[in-house]
Amino acid sequence: MNKRGVLDYWRGGLSDVPEEVWEHPAPKSLLLPENALTEVPARIGTLATLHTLDLGHNQLTKIPDELGDLKGLTRFLYLHDNQLTWLPESLGRLTRLAYLNVGENRLTALPESLGSMTGLVELRAQHNLLTELPASLGELAALRELWLRANQLTALPDSVRNLRELRELELRENEFAEVPEVLHGLPLLRRLDLRANRLGELPPWIAELPSLEKLDLRWNDVEIPAGVRRDLEARGCVVLR
Repeated sequence: MNKRGVLDYWRGGLSDVPEEVWEHPAPKSLLLPENALTEVPARIGTLATLHTLDLGHNQLTKIPDELGDLKGLTRFLYLHDNQLTWLPESLGRLTRLAYLNVGENRLTALPESLGSMTGLVELRAQHNLLTELPASLGELAALRELWLRANQLTALPDSVRNLRELRELELRENEFAEVPEVLHGLPLLRRLDLRANRLGELPPWIAELPSLEKLDLRWNDVEIPAGVRRDLEARGCVVLR
């Protein structure tokens, strides 16, 4: 279907990218979710006019390096719910992309080039096998939302303290034994989800996060100092325990 440059093949029962995609003069959005794609041709890199690419809910085990040639990709890149075990470093060339979803895969790491994707406002990498994050993460100065639920993380890189625009941070269902100290001082952090980790105590500095509106600590065996809870709730922060 072609409507104003939108090529929509959602639930099309496809095992290959349709040939007409390559024949379109200037596609803006290519939507291929919920098909049966097992690979994406390298020629995907020739679709220079794309601002949105949706490859979610397929059976991809890899994506080609040429995906990094899509310099016009400024809005959305969906790679979630596939069978990806790694991402190419070439993704770092997508410096204007605003939204990246690589959740529901089998990723054990994110590429170090991630830090070059300085246009990112939202990054979703939930439900993977991540044990650590690249140090370059802190270079994403525009990042507002970071979703990391259901991985195997025990710490965040020191560079996270540089994410001064971060508002939403989901660390639910990981292996954190303590609240990462690198969050101390983040001026705009509003929501911090730490459900179902291994927390035993809450640091006093958590009450110093100036914008915190919701702190979710459910399914942790964690003690909240009375003074910390009082200070948080006094300024309207919802604390769930």
